[in-house]
This record gives sequence, structure tokens and C-alpha cells, in this order.
Amino acid sequence: MSLFLTTLFFSLFITIALVPLFTKLATRLHFVDIPEARKVHQKPVPRVGGAAMAIGVFVTALAFYPKNNFVIPFLAGMGTIVLFGLLDDMKGLGYRSKFAGQIAAALIIIVFGKVSIVTLGDIIPAHLCLTELASFVLTFLVIIGVTNAINLADGLDGLAGGICFMAFCCIAYLAYKTGMTSVFFFSVSIVGVLLGFLRFNTYPATVFMGDTGSQLLGYSGIVLALKLTQESPGLSPVLPLFFFGLPILDTLSVMVQRMVEGKSPFIADNNHMHHKLMRLGLSHTEAVFSIYMAQSLLIIFGLFFRSWSDLFLFVIFLLFSAFILAGFTVSERRSYTIKRFDIIDNYLKAKLIRLKKKGILIRVCFFLLKLTFPALLVLSVFVPAYLPENLTYIAGAAIVLLGLSLVFRNMKTGLVVRMTIYLIGPFIIYFGQAHMTGWLTHTYAAAYDFSFLFLAFLSIATLKLTRRKKGFKFSTMDFLILVILLVVLILPDEQVRSHHLGMLASKIVILFFSFEILVGEMRGKWGGLALTVLIFSLTTTARALNFF
Repeated sequence: MSLFLTTLFFSLFITIALVPLFTKLATRLHFVDIPEARKVHQKPVPRVGGAAMAIGVFVTALAFYPKNNFVIPFLAGMGTIVLFGLLDDMKGLGYRSKFAGQIAAALIIIVFGKVSIVTLGDIIPAHLCLTELASFVLTFLVIIGVTNAINLADGLDGLAGGICFMAFCCIAYLAYKTGMTSVFFFSVSIVGVLLGFLRFNTYPATVFMGDTGSQLLGYSGIVLALKLTQESPGLSPVLPLFFFGLPILDTLSVMVQRMVEGKSPFIADNNHMHHKLMRLGLSHTEAVFSIYMAQSLLIIFGLFFRSWSDLFLFVIFLLFSAFILAGFTVSERRSYTIKRFDIIDNYLKAKLIRLKKKGILIRVCFFLLKLTFPALLVLSVFVPAYLPENLTYIAGAAIVLLGLSLVFRNMKTGLVVRMTIYLIGPFIIYFGQAHMTGWLTHTYAAAYDFSFLFLAFLSIATLKLTRRKKGFKFSTMDFLILVILLVVLILPDEQVRSHHLGMLASKIVILFFSFEILVGEMRGKWGGLALTVLIFSLTTTARALNFF
């Protein structure tokens, strides 16, 4: 579990640190996505998020993964995808050049990584089996197809990243259950980079992942999904359809529609699902949210019925696809648009605006938030029965850097503060959850857990009542996190429950969200937070060294 958290938050922090840096660099070098008729954004946006994500995955892999006959070809295949993706983002490649990179990456993982589709379960008759050639061709087409499906799904802010976030969370859980270590840690690291990237990519996005990121996600997702389902006897080989169902359905339906109209299947248009949803009258955020909802239903269904009949799962997917396509077909033929109701805008939002104008509640909530977050952060250090000594390295580095930043005002204090919270905070909460100190009675432990709920309430109230226009805001990404938390809480899995993963994940999410909200409200004033994190780091070091 400790290595799991290290992998997750190491990749998360690398991505969070690199995205702003690459964004500034891309703006200077004009590596931006220019608005056009088919696209929905209104101003140039840097498309370098994929490069930051790739570095996060590769650095984490090189630092923590044991190298084996799968890991090395997988990294080589991802490297090929990233190389061609970068060339496409910087110079623009035709579809033939894109296919060349995808073909090379697919051949690497099939030939050297030994990833292949060897069974389709009971979808085909038992006396029939895939020949070696049929297995090779099918695996090749599936890898190429899903890689492009995720690439084509990257049409709205946060859309492709959000779909893949849910898919990789599911893959990571199933890999953990089946003991597939390489699949588990690669999935966890990609979840980390997606968490870091999506905070910049949810509407309105300040950075795009570009072809580098979308192809990286599609390629790695389908390869890990195939390795997981083909090499785990208890999992249905149909599950990849549930992991990436909507992008696959969208790509196939759009290509068929183009060919029916006599067009090339590779010519871009505005007939993807997200385009159709917006033509129905949904806003940008509502369209993304709708696709998230549909994809989350697919993933949750596949997760809970993963060991059922392959034919049953395949039929369910076909019925789901038919329902989606029929809905779009009927709405387009009847020129249907969604009716909007003004009760939310005219009543609920109006009351909230009046409360904001008075400003009394926001001052109270913000004052309590400024007191509660530091107190809970430092208190959490005393909850674990022990802390590992290796935390002293991170905490010690934070102490030195924070001390220097308090002396030399031109240092990046905010980066040091954020790095310390993101790297040390989850470990403190984990050890407090897994190895709670003996002096903490049941009543005090319940009060400690309740304090996180109180912190969440203050954070949400502050966010809703604030007058500021920039900084941390709730977005479609928060729906993704909520879905994952709810699924973790209801999983019928004693092994997961024994680690209290639901409570652990909830506490970490609340810690991060409240920190980001507090940062936004402080408006660039890092002095108080820097002092808090300095005390937090000193206390962590003292506890890890058993001073008290």
C-alpha cells in the first residue's frame, strides 16, 4: 500500500509541476491549438499536457517498477506513441504518419511484450479457437482501434481524460485483485498523471493533452486491459468493451456514417457524440457530464459483473450501444432540443448571489477554514502509531526549502508548500488509518474523522460564497472523484475494506480540495501556509525519528 501511494502521488506531483512550466514554454514557442469551425474552444490553448503526462509515467516507471519482459516493451511502445504524438502536436502529421507510429507501437507490444487476444470466451462456439494469425490480426486491430478511439474522443475539455481516469481506476482495482503487479502500478501511475492533468484541463481548459496525451492514454489503456483480461482466468475478455465503451462506439458509428455519406472515414467532422449533445442544447460542461454518466454506468456494470457469462456481457454492451445510437438518431430526425428550466437560475442562484454580496458568511467560513486546515494537518501527524524513517528525507528537504523561501522572498514558496502537502500528506493519513496510535480512543478517533467532514463543509461553503473569479473551482473532475469514492465504498471486497480505502481516499481528497480552496482564497499570499507546512514538516521529522 505504501508503494501504491508513492507511485500515485509521485506521478501526480510530477504532472502538476510540469504542466504550468510546459504551458508557458508552449505559449512562447506557439505550440498551441488554434480555434476553428470544428472545435469548440474560442482562443489558442497550449497542447503540451500530454508531454507532462508522459514524463510523469516514464519517470515513475524508471524509479519504481521492476523491469521485466512486459515492462520494457510496454515502455518502448509508449515511447514510440509519444514520439509521433509530439511530432504531430508540434508540426502536424497526416493520418498515414499517425498510423505508422501506432503500427510500430502495436507491433512492439505484440511481438516483444507477448500481449495478445487468445480467447473471446463463450462468445464463439467452444470447438472454435483463434488461430495464431487470427489472434495477431485481432490484437493488432484492437490496439490501433482503441488508440484512435481515445484520440477522437478528445473533443471537449476533460472528456478523454475523464473517461480514461475511470477506466484506469477500474483496471488498477482488478489488477490489484488478480495480483498483476505490472498492470496495477502502471495503471496507478496513469491515474496519478490524470489527476494532475485534469485540474488544468476541465472546462475552461488552460492546456490540452494533444495527440501525445490522447494516444498515450488509448494505447496504454487497451494494452493494460488486454493483458489483464486475457491473462486472468476469472475476468471476462469482454471487459475492455466496458472500460472504453463510449469512445469505441463513437468512433465506429462516426466512421460508418462517413462511409455511408461517401466520405473518407478518416476526415474530421463534427458528428461525434459530444458535438451531437451540444446540438441538443447542452452546455460544454453538461455534455461532458452526460458522457461521464453513461461511461461510469458501463464501467460500474462491468466491474460488478466481471465474472458473468461473456456472451451475456457482450449482449448487454450491444443493447447499451443500440439504446445510445437510437436516442441520437431519433433526436436528430425530430430536431429535438432539450428544454431548460429557469427555477435554478432565477431562484436558487439568485439567493446565493445575495448571500455573496453581503459577504458576512464568506468571512466566517474562510476564517474557520484558515484555522481548521492547519490544526487538522498538524494533528494528523500524531494519529499514526509510528511513521517510517524515509519520510524524514522529504520532510527534511521541505524544511530547508521552506526556511530559505521565508528568508528569500523571491523563491517559489508556493511550489514547495504544494509539493510538501501532496507528497507527505497522503502518507500521514494512510499510516493514521492503517496504524492508529493506542492513546486515541474510539471517541477521539470518531471526532478526528468528523473533523474531516467539518473541513469539507467549510471548503464547500467558502467555495460557493466566494467573490473571487479565479482559482480552484468545482468541475466535472469532481464528479469523477465522487464516482470513484462511491464505488470504493460499496465494493463487496473484504480485502479492500480491511484497508479502509473508502475512508482513506475520502480524507485525502478532502485534504487536497481544502488546500486548493485555501490557496485560491489566499490570493498568492503564502506566508501563513508556508509557516503551517514548516511546522507540519518539523513535526513529521520528529515523529519519524521517534523523538516523541
